[in-house]
Formats: sequence, C-alpha cells, structure tokens
Amino acid sequence: MTLTELAIKRPSLIVVIFSVFAVLGLFSFGQLKYELLPKISPPLVTITTIYPGAAPTEVQTSVTKIIEDAVSGLDKVSSVAASSAEGVSFVSIEFVQSANVNIALQDAQRKVNEVVSKLPSGAKAPTISKFAIDERPILRMGATSSLSSREFYQLLKNRVQPELSKLDGVAQVTLVGGDEREIKVNIDALKLRSYGLSLLQVTQLIKSSNLDFPTGKVKEDETQYVVRLAGKFNSVESLRGLVVAQSRQGGDIKLSDIAEVQDGQRDYETLSRINGITSVGILIQKQNDANSVDVSKVVRASLPVLEKKFSGIDLKFDVAQDGSTFTLDAANGVKKDLALAILLVAIVMLAFLHSIRNSIIVMIAIPASMISTFIAMYIFDMSLNLMTLLGLSLVVGILVDDSIVVLENIYRYLVSGAI
Repeated sequence: MTLTELAIKRPSLIVVIFSVFAVLGLFSFGQLKYELLPKISPPLVTITTIYPGAAPTEVQTSVTKIIEDAVSGLDKVSSVAASSAEGVSFVSIEFVQSANVNIALQDAQRKVNEVVSKLPSGAKAPTISKFAIDERPILRMGATSSLSSREFYQLLKNRVQPELSKLDGVAQVTLVGGDEREIKVNIDALKLRSYGLSLLQVTQLIKSSNLDFPTGKVKEDETQYVVRLAGKFNSVESLRGLVVAQSRQGGDIKLSDIAEVQDGQRDYETLSRINGITSVGILIQKQNDANSVDVSKVVRASLPVLEKKFSGIDLKFDVAQDGSTFTLDAANGVKKDLALAILLVAIVMLAFLHSIRNSIIVMIAIPASMISTFIAMYIFDMSLNLMTLLGLSLVVGILVDDSIVVLENIYRYLVSGAI
C-alpha cells in the first residue's frame, strides 16, 4: 500500500499522525533558541602577546618569530600570518576547514607553552583565542549618573558590574570608557641618578612591598586563627613614605624624594558617548548555551531595579543596541509571511475552485507541514537565526505552490469523475 492509498483509506490514522507532529512541533518550537547568526567557528586561532615598551623590530625578533616558528608545525595548518607593532605581537593561524577548532586551540596552546621560556622576561603571557561569531555582545548600553566620573566608574566596577554578571545567561560584562582610578608614580630621572638608583630597583621594590603574605596559624583549645601579613598600600601617603634606599649619611630615601606620586586616572584609550552625552559603556555577552532573547529580557528587566536601587545618584541606563531585536523581528516576519501565504492560497482556492473545503484543507495542511520542521531543528540543535528563518521563508513559497497544484489536480479528477 502506497502512502497516497494509506492517506485515502486510513484518514483517521493520518489525522492522528499529524496531530502528534503538531504537538511535538509546538513543543520543539518553544525549546528553540533565538540567535542572530548560527554558531559559526571558522578555523582561525589568534595569538596575542604584549611586550610593553618594545619597538616593532624587537617584538619581531624576540616574540613574533619564536611563536611563529613554534606553531607553523601544527597539523592541518593552511597559513600562518604574523604582524609586529610597538609593544604587541599578533600571530594568526588559519587551519583547513576539516580541522576541529577546539582541538586546534589546544594544540596551539601546547606549542606556545613550550616556547614561553624563550620569550623576554618583560613580555606578558601570550593570549590564545579563537574567532566565534556568536560571542559578540548582545547588548550595548551607556550609563550616566550625577557622581564624578572617577567615582561613577568605581561604583559601576564594584557594585553594578557584579549585579549584572550574576544574572542568568550572562557570561561577561565589559566596561568601556570612563575614568578608571590609577596611582601614578612619576620618577625624576635626575634625582634617581643623584641617589645612585636605577629604575628597575625602584619598580621591583614597589612590587615586592605591595603584597600580602600568609604567615601561618595560631591554635587555641577550640579555635584556630589564620595569620596574614597585610603588606599592601592602603593610601597614597603610605606609598609616598616607602623607603627605597639608604643615603650615604644613613638617612632614609623615600619614594617621595625621587618621584611624584599622584592619585590620578588611567590615560584614555576609549571614549563612550550615548546621544552626545559622555557615559560609561557597558557590553553584555551571553553564555554559549544561553538564549540571546531570554538573556536580553532578563538584563533589561534588571535595569529599572538597579536605577531604583541607586536613585540617589540618578543612575540611568540607555540601551544603544539590542542584538535580539533584529532576531525577533525576523522571526515575527516569517510568521506574518506564513499567515499571509495561507490566507492568499485559501482565497485563490475559494475564487477559482469555488470550494470552501479546499480552502480549509490549505489552512490546515501548510501550518501542519511547517510545524513538523521544528522537530528536526530541535533534534539537530539548530536555532532560529537568519539562515534558518530564510530557509523557512523559502519553504513557505514552495508549500504554497505545491498546495495549489496538488489541490487543483485533485479537484480536476473529482470533477471529471475519474475518482
């Protein structure tokens, strides 16, 4: 018995089967994630190494060349590109399309770890990262308040940023712009030479003096206390009073004698403005397995709560870009196209075939066929993104054409008496 014969002779069975597909399809649709783009991880790995104060030629010979030679022997490498700038080295590794990016990232990390000891002592640890489209921020917004710029930045960093980071689905919260506090030590070169000191001596002394040390524990009958030596600076005055050396006369040489210590702010690297007003930018990134639409809703719902909590300083958030808005608009557009297509086909059937029955069949068959698609999307871990929504839009057109042709052909056979 063919499928067509089964559908004609056992209509109740077909109704039950499509009813089950409809229920499973609706369930699957509710489980699908909304994304702007599908998960695409091109086989590209980037290695970034910071070497503060080094010239491009020194970065090239001391850092870039060593890392480039180390990673060029990896498996499935298509090309290796490297560039050196002042104080920074970039090495990009492009693998063949069949390579697993996660395994390639681990292999690159292993190769870089083997040559870390050959890098200059002043170079920072290399950072290895892969390129992923879905890691772009889903929310970009600006924050303003009545506080001074430096106090406001500290408030965002110490209190607001942790509040946003603990929300469900939020992976990272990044602050852009603002006046970040920085203690600056401006050393006078003439005074430094007059005391017979070097810049390296002073910097190492400051680092070693700004540490906390665990010194053991004290036990009593029923309690135990952990003893810690707090050696970090708690004020600018204590830093100014740091003894860096002894003079020939036996006196103390303090840091304030050879340097100017300022409680200032970090030099500007980025500026953030929203609607022409200087603000602190906030970028929200979601977790890999989180739904961007749900995360956006959760974050947006928390903003009025934070504004109310810090109403004393007139804290205001202004969302500049919401990545989930376009995704929702695209999904709603497909729904409207589907509804419009079903309505037009029903009108065509009613106008040309003069059959209300055929019109009702179309209005049931097309949605039932579309809903079943969501079952496969859920099984294969797909999401509602631009690509899948575009495919659904094309399928709507195909279903409309097929419905008209099939129903018209069936109606012709019915009228002619062939069946």
